[in-house]
Amino acid sequence: MPAYICPQDGTRADTTALTWCCPVCRGPWDLEFGAAGALSLNSLTGRVNSLWRYEEVLPLSSPTTTLGEGRTPLVPVTGTVSAKLDFLMPTLSFKDRGAVMLAELARRLSPERVVADSSGNAGTAVAAYCARASLPCTVYVPEGTSPKKTEQIRAHGAHLEIVPGDREATAAAARAAADVPGTFYASHVFNPYFLHGTKTYVYELWEDLGGRLPDAIAVPVGNGTLLLGAALATAELHARGLIDRRPELIAVQAEAVSPLAAAFRAGAEDLLPENPLPEDLLPDGPAGPAAATLAEGIAIPRPPRARAILAAVRESGGTFLTVTEDQIRAAQLDLAARGFYVETTGVACWAAVGGWTDRSVVVPLCGAGLKTGLAG
Repeated sequence: MPAYICPQDGTRADTTALTWCCPVCRGPWDLEFGAAGALSLNSLTGRVNSLWRYEEVLPLSSPTTTLGEGRTPLVPVTGTVSAKLDFLMPTLSFKDRGAVMLAELARRLSPERVVADSSGNAGTAVAAYCARASLPCTVYVPEGTSPKKTEQIRAHGAHLEIVPGDREATAAAARAAADVPGTFYASHVFNPYFLHGTKTYVYELWEDLGGRLPDAIAVPVGNGTLLLGAALATAELHARGLIDRRPELIAVQAEAVSPLAAAFRAGAEDLLPENPLPEDLLPDGPAGPAAATLAEGIAIPRPPRARAILAAVRESGGTFLTVTEDQIRAAQLDLAARGFYVETTGVACWAAVGGWTDRSVVVPLCGAGLKTGLAG
């Protein structure tokens, strides 16, 4: 039986409880569970064409909440750079990989309500999968969230709470609601089931590349859920002898909101003391870091899993890269000219590594352009 375990102090909890964080340090959980069996390329033949084909390495199986998520195309863009089209998921972003895990777990626990917080895409995904599971859902988003994303959340029947202020204020409001008895907090940050959903991104790469991985995997990083999922998958594949080396993890942040990149460059194991945004990046609209960058999905000033993110990048031999707002604008137009219409957060990795020629690298196109429109 899987169990929650706190990476900071070792506190444990049963996954059948609605305990959303470590009761001692209030930090996020990791998940302790054993794989159900061996996985091989040959064993995948004829399986369901979704991320659930990797059931041996997932903490849940036999889902009823699925919308057919996963198995997105891997498309060469240049001689060395390929793109994985995760914007072709049911809710048009990669967040479906983790949201289906949270909704399926919540369905089995039968809470009175589900709450989530998001800058947009995680909220739309949780709303959709809660609708699929017939679960009442409330999604908290910061003011300034893209109107198309809030429209999508409402369309799935979720109650929308728009929080004045930034992404951190939104998270605080959702966590207060999560403490109400009978509530399941579908947090893509605190609940590790989400990470075990996002790790299927790398299992799909491994399968599509015939049992290998590229030299590097680039990922946009805010709360780090895709990067930490990728780190889980590469560690599992390597431990089982299914790959002979682990690829570099290249973490990409917007220069305007890049706390992890700053900590990495300083050699720190955790975030540096908080600094105010430079005056030229202060927003004219709603207060908060999200307004300082077009890449709203990764505008996270204090990610709770910062230590784990920094450690994962270093352990892989990877690095952090940052991109400017002009680079984000140019990358979105460049990808559109190549046939890919991707939202502004989803183009960050292309902006950072699209010109690489010295090694193979995969970038995720992780949100559809229809979610934000073209950058102004």
